[in-house]
Amino acid sequence: MTVIYGIKNCDTMKKAFKWLEDAGIEFEFHDYKKSGVPENVIRAAIKHNGWDNVINRRGTTWRKLPDEVKASMDEKAALRMAQENPSIIKRPLLVQGASIHLGFDPEDYRKIFS
Repeated sequence: MTVIYGIKNCDTMKKAFKWLEDAGIEFEFHDYKKSGVPENVIRAAIKHNGWDNVINRRGTTWRKLPDEVKASMDEKAALRMAQENPSIIKRPLLVQGASIHLGFDPEDYRKIFS
């Protein structure tokens, strides 16, 4: 089963939902804001993609962090931060089988589901 994690009202999420629906791919949506993110999913995302890719450093949540928190960010701190504030995780986070993908790009999704 394909699971997509994110925030329902995010424009990028809406694009990913539409792409999946148009491609006829069944998926389960897991809303960060309502349900958080399971620790094992965050751990796996960090392991496969690196904490610096899992944490959205271009978003407002990151920009609001104190500079000393940003400067001391590492894998352990990123895991804690993502659990405490899932809005900081790059969206969407797509789990397809054993692979985990970050962000949405139509070409990447074509490759994932081909």
